[in-house]
Amino acid sequence: MKFTIEQSLLISSVQDVMKAISSRTAIPILTGMKIEAREHGILLTGSDSDISIESYIPAESDGNVYVEDIEPGSIVLHARYFPDIVRKLPENKVAFEADDNMKVTIRSGRAEFNLNGQDAEEYPQLPIVQTDQSFDMPIALLKTMIKQTSFAVSTMETRPILTGVNVTLENNNLNFTATDSHRLASKDLPVEATGMQFSNIVIPGKSINELYKILDDSEENVEISVTNNQILFKTKHLNFLSRLLDGNYPQTSRLIPDQVKTVIHAKTKDLIHTIDRASLLAKEERNNVVKLSTCGQDSLEISSNSPEIGNVTEEVSVTAIEGEELKISFSSKYMLDALKAIEVEDIKIDFTGAMRPFIIRPTNEEKILQLILPVRTY
Repeated sequence: MKFTIEQSLLISSVQDVMKAISSRTAIPILTGMKIEAREHGILLTGSDSDISIESYIPAESDGNVYVEDIEPGSIVLHARYFPDIVRKLPENKVAFEADDNMKVTIRSGRAEFNLNGQDAEEYPQLPIVQTDQSFDMPIALLKTMIKQTSFAVSTMETRPILTGVNVTLENNNLNFTATDSHRLASKDLPVEATGMQFSNIVIPGKSINELYKILDDSEENVEISVTNNQILFKTKHLNFLSRLLDGNYPQTSRLIPDQVKTVIHAKTKDLIHTIDRASLLAKEERNNVVKLSTCGQDSLEISSNSPEIGNVTEEVSVTAIEGEELKISFSSKYMLDALKAIEVEDIKIDFTGAMRPFIIRPTNEEKILQLILPVRTY
């Protein structure tokens, strides 16, 4: 097996594939990266058996030649050293060769590395996702959905199903929902997936966050395919395969209050800055609690108190306040996470009392919703 490749492309592919490789794995060969030379390009594979990533570098694309002198074959190299070697090679052309004894030689400029490889035949076969259940969507929209929901997954293993993002597709409406039982983030998006529907597809939070990092901010589409226990995200040169979490995701729609007693219309940035300042004195062990009180019809008082340190009070103008007076306490961290995720200028917050969950939505009716449970202090 041999080939000559551009270093910059190799670095980019290696970095993508490394996101699926873990040093803590029960299958020793999975600490390595599989490199396969094919007639029309190079395929790199990494897997920790939960996430598998394949990155393909075509020999030629749009008239540009990226890989030359290809002799097909495959080898597995230890992933601990290979990425650093590739990154520090002196020139942009890298010659790669493996002999019958699995000895690998990497040359660039005057540098030459000789590494011991492993037999690629011992590398586990990745699950093949064979399904008619697939649809396309723009990469940019998928990244937005991940960004606006995945922060709310649980980090506690006590309820493993909540450590993932629940994905449903019904009537050409794609929904992502995440909750850690103290807050919830939900986003809807219309997609073209005629005749296709699924529910209770729960992608591990770790998987979906790695996917977010690995996808380029391109105008391309990503193809999404679903089977019973795997989900595949496929772009032009990348396959990202993740296992799904077992179990039933809770019915979250019943958490959404159906009545409203107080509505606040506000500028998102004004609230973010005010709550951020108040949180400076919010005590860590008390969930960074801040208090919100309505003042008349166009301003709020945001305050925080820490007996050992001091207190802070700030009044902030809002667009409008409708309904009953309100005093409520909540985690400043949860509130800031939600406000930053919404990414719109104007929001409305629906309250149903001091001890009931409240809902943050964009005023422009975009299909995104953030729900937060208050903290009992009053």
